[in-house]
Amino acid sequence: MSVIDLNSDVGESFGNWTFGDDAAILANVSSANVACGFHAGDPVGIRATVRAAVRTGTTVGAHPGYRDLAGFGRRFIDMDAGELRDDVIYQIGALQALARAEGAAVRYVKPHGALYNTIVRHEAQARAVVDAVLAVDPALPLLVLPGSAVERIAAEAGLRTVAEAFADRAYRPDGTLVPRSDPDAVLHDIDRILDHVFRLVDGTVRAADGTVLPVTAGSICVHGDTPGAVAMAERIHRELTARGVVVQSFA
Repeated sequence: MSVIDLNSDVGESFGNWTFGDDAAILANVSSANVACGFHAGDPVGIRATVRAAVRTGTTVGAHPGYRDLAGFGRRFIDMDAGELRDDVIYQIGALQALARAEGAAVRYVKPHGALYNTIVRHEAQARAVVDAVLAVDPALPLLVLPGSAVERIAAEAGLRTVAEAFADRAYRPDGTLVPRSDPDAVLHDIDRILDHVFRLVDGTVRAADGTVLPVTAGSICVHGDTPGAVAMAERIHRELTARGVVVQSFA
């Protein structure tokens, strides 16, 4: 029987700005990438998201990003490696405290947005993220894009990684994600998304040019900010279950 983790980015509301439907998303995924306040999220909203995750039995993970509220963490920042390391430590620590207040714990780390994409190739920033996780808790797994620099650096440092794939993102022939600046970067058609997910569970992905690539994924991301995200998450969970696939957190 196949087992797969479904994760989603949550906790991204800020002040009077409500973003996504965390409660509904959390009912259909097994791992919650909770914003830590730098790219999105505030303490009240973050704690409420953790509380909702506790109610649904969803595993809580830290989702640290660049210090970029205005750009939602989707803009590259060329910063000192030591500064980035400490920013990531700070964010994980903030979520740990709020999770502890709700009787929960942070079980893994997944970098957000531009930081996630940058450490696919940027060695110094990848090492900074790995160093941050090791400094906080060497037992925390790190969600990464397969074949990335951060995956290799983490392995060399003895830090566990979990390969991640994306249900609603288009892929390039080299296995990286099509940039969000491309109008076809995000998938919207549910049938195409389901085909994408079924292929991922079976160990492949079809790139935007039709190339079929081998991929090993321990977790599949369903973005909470994609239009129709709740319906998409519900459908993916239901269809996977119908096929005998167990949706279960890797952490």
